[in-house]
Amino acid sequence: QVQLAESGGGLVQAGGSLRLACAASGRTFGRYVMGWFRQAPGKEREFVSAINWNGDNTVYADSVKGRFTISRDNAKKTVDLQMNSLKPEDTAVYYCAAAARMSAVVTITAYDYWGRGTQVTVSS
Repeated sequence: QVQLAESGGGLVQAGGSLRLACAASGRTFGRYVMGWFRQAPGKEREFVSAINWNGDNTVYADSVKGRFTISRDNAKKTVDLQMNSLKPEDTAVYYCAAAARMSAVVTITAYDYWGRGTQVTVSS
């Protein structure tokens, strides 16, 4: 019902910025909670941020709070992750996900659809 595709990853120096985008297809995109997760080499996939369907509720992992901003545009069927003040420990594959929920959630099992990921590499 929902297909997701991430873009915007790349190589950036520490302290720099990147903006990730997730393009969605599907009739009911506007009713889905959207989230970003990441997975670094040798680590489990972890929650980064989530946003509810109308954009008035956002949640961030402590590790990115104050540096990352999630947003969505239901008309364009996109969800973005603005990443500022990037650190080498932010290096990971970043995944966009969609959940059939009413509010932003942090649990990975709540998400029903996933993109294939985009690589973010932060050099020191």
